[in-house]
Amino acid sequence: MNRSTLFKVLAVVAAALTTIMAVGAPSYAEDPSLVETSSGWLRGTVEEGRRTFLGVPYAAPPVGERRWRAAEPVEPWPGVRDATEPGSMCPQLDWTVGGLAGSEDCLFLNVDVPSDAPGPLPVMVYLHGGGLISGQGASYDPARIVEGGDVIVVTVNYRLGALGFLAHPGLDDPFAGNFGLADQQEALRWVEENIAAFGGDPGNVTLWGQSAGGYAVCAQLAAPGAEGLFDKAIVQSATCANDVLTVEEAEARGERLAEDLGCTDTALAVECLRAVDPAELVPWGMDGVGAITRHHSDYTWNPVAGTEVLPSQPLAALWRGAAADVPLIHGATEDEARMFVAKAYDWRGAPLTAEAYPGVVEDLFGRRDARTILATYPLADYATPSLALATLLTDYGGLTGTCSQLPALEAASRHAPVYSYEFAEPTGEVVGDFALGARHSADLPYFWDGQLEPVPPTEEREALAERLIGHWTAFAATGDPGWERYRHGNAMSFAVDATGPIAIAEGHHCGFWIPRLR
Repeated sequence: MNRSTLFKVLAVVAAALTTIMAVGAPSYAEDPSLVETSSGWLRGTVEEGRRTFLGVPYAAPPVGERRWRAAEPVEPWPGVRDATEPGSMCPQLDWTVGGLAGSEDCLFLNVDVPSDAPGPLPVMVYLHGGGLISGQGASYDPARIVEGGDVIVVTVNYRLGALGFLAHPGLDDPFAGNFGLADQQEALRWVEENIAAFGGDPGNVTLWGQSAGGYAVCAQLAAPGAEGLFDKAIVQSATCANDVLTVEEAEARGERLAEDLGCTDTALAVECLRAVDPAELVPWGMDGVGAITRHHSDYTWNPVAGTEVLPSQPLAALWRGAAADVPLIHGATEDEARMFVAKAYDWRGAPLTAEAYPGVVEDLFGRRDARTILATYPLADYATPSLALATLLTDYGGLTGTCSQLPALEAASRHAPVYSYEFAEPTGEVVGDFALGARHSADLPYFWDGQLEPVPPTEEREALAERLIGHWTAFAATGDPGWERYRHGNAMSFAVDATGPIAIAEGHHCGFWIPRLR
């Protein structure tokens, strides 16, 4: 029996023993706001349709000497811990004021449980997006998912930016460069040990992430330490074929950070950095945030491959069968890159011009490839230069998009059931003359309350949200979302007026892009 299976058996047995032995102790039967975990009692909130437990610590605070150490188990607490308010977000820039928000004591998760649903229930563990530099689990309210899907939803904080993904030659922890991944694995272990007490099934856990959270799921698929901690995976608006950082790249960035912050002695750099205020660490490397880049790994902070924690790039692990062979949903929005182009140009009041368009493409892809790209995406075919650039970047998918998905889909489908999709419902947003279409994150309000604007209250869009949640929760329960498995290019498209099967490469010039994906 492997370690993961043993944990699952022990979790079920512990939950049963707790029920049998808790004579005279507070219990869910007496008070549904109470749950006993391995670390102590929690008191959450009971509302119509669900029970919610917020700010639950799943690991010891990564502060002081624990900064840049792998996550350690949480210490038990006495009495009943209040779980009615979210815990602190991890340190990040508050873009509204330009200052620091959050605390290093941030390793909290949130558990939402449907009321009176028959158990044990499937569990969906969600990793938020935010470029690995921002976000928190509590921002994602799963009310519609929980109340309509008979699933438990767990949303997770994990260390971000330099605090979560610093690599440096002076770091001796095996998780160097991947501390955020360590946090996610510790959260999954907490779920494995404790979710039965909430009515969940520790043997039926789906790891689900969007954007940066989706890239984290890709990494966990290829991480030996995550083996057996989840049974299915959903990668939403990320691409498991896109490389993360190598050790050499990541350590070079870490050394630059240390030098910039005055920690120039390599042997003492980590000790020096542990004394640096987060207000100095967090903004480092943020100068280029919002700029258009060719690869996701151009962003300062990424998981690091070639390490004990992540031995190879996720795509290589998928091809070799070295990744977790679990059922997988993998997809994106139809117009992913329109948001990135809008952030770089149109939302700043400086739309891309026709004169600048060729130079931007050349800077991204080099002079030789730029000629053929510009011939394939001529300005005359598009309403604005921003739309032309966004279309080619979406098709290419180096940040995230369409054609870069195909190698990952082909690789993963050799070893396990894979289901591809495309979210194609436009948001209706227009910036000047630039329609943002089904941009990056356009799908989030269809799943979560509290994300961007709520789903527009039309019957058609509410029905689309119900369909999406139904497919996702069916997948969490059974490993089958209810559409045809991936076979050489097929996918399911979701939109108000046209939901049905498509060829994912159609209209995205994938035959042109596949040879140019690196």
